[in-house]
Amino acid sequence: MSPLCDCCGDDINKLNQQISVMRKEIKNLRQMLDSAVRGHRKHMLSIQSAVTKMELCEPDKDQTPPPASSPQLALEQGNIQTVPIGYITSCFSVKNGTPRQPTICGPSRAELCIEQCVFNNPEHALVGLEQYSHVWIIFLFHKNGHLSSKAKVKPPRLNGQRVGVYSTRSPHRPNALGLTLARLDKIVGDTIHLSNIDMIAGTPVLDIKPYIPEYDNPDSRMSSDETVDILNTPKDSDDQSGLKRERHDDDDDDDFSRDNSEADISVADPSQFVRAQFSLHKDLQGVLEEVKAYVTQQDHCQLTCSREDTFSDSPNTKPPVATVDHPCHGEEVHSAIADWIREPPVGSLEVRFTPQAERELADFLPTNLSGPSESNRPRFKFLRSPEEAAAAIRGVLSADPRSVYRRTRCRDRLFFFTLDTADITCWFGQGFAEVLQVRPVEQHIASV
Repeated sequence: MSPLCDCCGDDINKLNQQISVMRKEIKNLRQMLDSAVRGHRKHMLSIQSAVTKMELCEPDKDQTPPPASSPQLALEQGNIQTVPIGYITSCFSVKNGTPRQPTICGPSRAELCIEQCVFNNPEHALVGLEQYSHVWIIFLFHKNGHLSSKAKVKPPRLNGQRVGVYSTRSPHRPNALGLTLARLDKIVGDTIHLSNIDMIAGTPVLDIKPYIPEYDNPDSRMSSDETVDILNTPKDSDDQSGLKRERHDDDDDDDFSRDNSEADISVADPSQFVRAQFSLHKDLQGVLEEVKAYVTQQDHCQLTCSREDTFSDSPNTKPPVATVDHPCHGEEVHSAIADWIREPPVGSLEVRFTPQAERELADFLPTNLSGPSESNRPRFKFLRSPEEAAAAIRGVLSADPRSVYRRTRCRDRLFFFTLDTADITCWFGQGFAEVLQVRPVEQHIASV
């Protein structure tokens, strides 16, 4: 048998690689089929058990039927039927290219109109919300495609590594609920104008809550807790006082209280006056030392430790009453996140624009500009300028919106997504993304 040439050897290697990929895909399909069969069996068993219970609990004809469960009982059991309060109108019309987090694309904007089926006067429900700069939006991932979920998922930032679904913000969850923090730009009637969003058009919104840093930000919460602890410290108790006053065993401390001053001491007894003055001098010195230690030390926890040492060294003082340890302001352990969030395996990409793409993007008119001579030019609906659109495109592409499968296995490096009224065409290289074309959505649909 004659030896194979180099060209044939390369072809054989490519075929072997394709066969290996096909085998993996077949294995994945078999696993999905097995899981679907098991899920079908579970559903059938649950249906059979439900039918059996209904037959056993079926009342006689002479008996009156049992009353239906009240809404209060259903709420206590957690069986509720949600009703959207409104639907998002967003600059992202499809899932492809929509930011995975709200901070990725700052110029992104959306509107939320409160439905009249929820309130007869929807604008009344928004009174007072204009005082806040940010709001929490609770919504549904209505474009998941299926209701199934897995215990472990592959976040795109982990580049294929599996972690628990509850340690991620994956949309594929047992309850497809989403939570995002959006900036509140303005409120007009029953419509809320938002920015810094990561929701596509048509997203059902279940609830709105104001963002309050004192409650929602752990750093602010820890700082306020420390302030409350200091203010709530009893002034008339030596055991719990933050500024412990020194005492001497040879002084008759029972004759004086903590609130006495030099004006309350009788001048007839000079020795007693001297003792009181010396005690007050020591008290002031102790206060100054405590204040100096509080200022020079980095956090409140170190001061607490030094106070505990002072209590333990003094023989005539009682140990402090046990209190709940509050988080220390500035400590990373109390606001810790996973390492792959700060240093993900997938880094940020450099974003470039071709000269053609820059010209096409500059041809778009902002949403607030109108004129009869410019009626033929494309116009944005949400974005306010081509520069803002360019910033939004950079934000989307720098975070690499591709899936792990598309990033690692697809040879086609072209990527398409829609931003406001523009269709974006780009391609990905090693460490960068380049925008090739920016066309109006209407023109793209007409050409197709």
